[in-house]
Amino acid sequence: MPPPASTPTPAEEREARALALLRELGAQRLDHPGGTLLAHLERVRAQLGAWGARPELRLAGLCHAFYGTDGFATALLPVGRRAELAAVIGPEAEEIVRLYAGCDRAASYPTLAADAEGVAFRDRFTGRIHSPGLQARQDFAELTAANELDVARIDPSFRAAHGPALLALFTRLGGLLSEPARRDCRAVLGGAAP
Repeated sequence: MPPPASTPTPAEEREARALALLRELGAQRLDHPGGTLLAHLERVRAQLGAWGARPELRLAGLCHAFYGTDGFATALLPVGRRAELAAVIGPEAEEIVRLYAGCDRAASYPTLAADAEGVAFRDRFTGRIHSPGLQARQDFAELTAANELDVARIDPSFRAAHGPALLALFTRLGGLLSEPARRDCRAVLGGAAP
């Protein structure tokens, strides 16, 4: 007789619902470096888990491309339908997804490591400039590292073209990253440095 199945945690239930929604919206059919968007999202979630991220950040990693990003224009849902994603993954994880999706990278990256008053985070959807709090910036930095490292591991031409700039970015953001994330940034991108 097999052992009884364990009851899934609330985070595991939200993850299962998020995966079902991703499949329903066709993430498994969208091309992305290393295969499909769904495969990339699952690797980002796994990377965040390996770094010890809390459940909300792992869920945000799984869903970070729902509204598209500054580097991946395809959106699974328009940002005006945020409540639908929040109902699946919870409001905290959805807030991380929204922050990540809304980042105007060219305008925001240079100031993310500044103290709270010096951060000028530009929202690409609204044009609004604001200063996210420390936890939001840490989540953003960790998710950014997991996302970019996934692509850099899979695509040598991406790593060669963007590795030095990414290494400089993550070195500058080091105070916002966990130690495992900093270590992986150096390991994956260190060979890309000029």
